[in-house]
Amino acid sequence: MAILNVLILGYGKMGSAIFKGLKESMGVQVKISVVVRSPATVLDLKKELQSEVTTDFQTPLKTADLVIVCVKPQQAGPVFKALSRSLNAKQTVISICAGISLAKLREFVGNKASLIRAMPNTPCLISEGVTLLCADGPASNAALELSQKVFKSLGEVVVIEENLFDAATSISGCGPAYVFMMIEALSDAGVKVGLPRELATRLAAKTFQGSSQMLIERKEHPAKLKDEVTTPGGITIEALMALEEGKLRIALMKAVVAATEKSRVMGERA
Repeated sequence: MAILNVLILGYGKMGSAIFKGLKESMGVQVKISVVVRSPATVLDLKKELQSEVTTDFQTPLKTADLVIVCVKPQQAGPVFKALSRSLNAKQTVISICAGISLAKLREFVGNKASLIRAMPNTPCLISEGVTLLCADGPASNAALELSQKVFKSLGEVVVIEENLFDAATSISGCGPAYVFMMIEALSDAGVKVGLPRELATRLAAKTFQGSSQMLIERKEHPAKLKDEVTTPGGITIEALMALEEGKLRIALMKAVVAATEKSRVMGERA
């Protein structure tokens, strides 16, 4: 493929991250068209992106090899139904619409195009993300490989079976919010015990970053690494007891379960 023609529908934060990744890291020549809802943003985005920006997807769709749909889940039905009128079997469509199953997407578009379901998380904005991918039965290996290449420019890619998708989304997709909340809480606690806000936040954030990297590199159970920090009768065990009394562990588990159920409900309502 001499030139990869890509159509991005929706230009929010994730659409912009995907645009940047395609431009910088694909290793092939890419022509990108961006579709937005507001005519008022077209001219400004054209200047900023140096790419085709339009409110009408019909023309760029005719030549698109890859279509990436970055709209809200409640907009998915109308958008995919409109796309289906012009899709062809050689095209690949990637959906990042949370909760919308491949079966539902196939229902929207009929027997046209290869379908890929993706869930990137917000660290993709700095090329440190995790993206979940799954493909429906008719999707070709080439379509899945192309999708992996797109999202590898934004971080790590994990291909899973779709029956795991909602559960995995509740960890990697929602997880940055859990982490930011915990960092915020640690920062507040630091201020409470006398630290300047900026220092408290940096200490918390860098500790999350270093601890996560240590876990990834050493490939050991988190409990083992926790025990390395925890000396008998020391400061850390005192803090851990307070966390257990506050039910931090069960609260995080409940968050993942709640997010998984919400993702399933959203898919059923689409």
